[in-house]
Amino acid sequence: MSQLGVPELLIIGVVLILLFGAKRLPDTAKSLGQSLRLFKKETSKLREEDDAATVVKAEAAPPQQIAPATPSIEDRLRVLEEENRRLRAASEPTVNGVPLSQTQNDQRSS
Repeated sequence: MSQLGVPELLIIGVVLILLFGAKRLPDTAKSLGQSLRLFKKETSKLREEDDAATVVKAEAAPPQQIAPATPSIEDRLRVLEEENRRLRAASEPTVNGVPLSQTQNDQRSS
């Protein structure tokens, strides 16, 4: 990326003066400086807190490894049946959100 030269800085300065006006420009720069100082102060506090938390975690005993529970065959079958039911329902034509086969059964019973 190229560096900003004198002509580019002059153009930026003119644009800022046009946007904010010559009277408001110093106040805007002052408030921007205060905002940047506050941001820097808060980020440094966050870094200090993060470093302190890392030190505390390093001193704690390491957690025991727990093997992930593998789902049983019944659980797998239940999930597959539910997915199959959803896929069938999604591919079945509907009338006002009710499956067409159920709508025909309701009309026959009436």
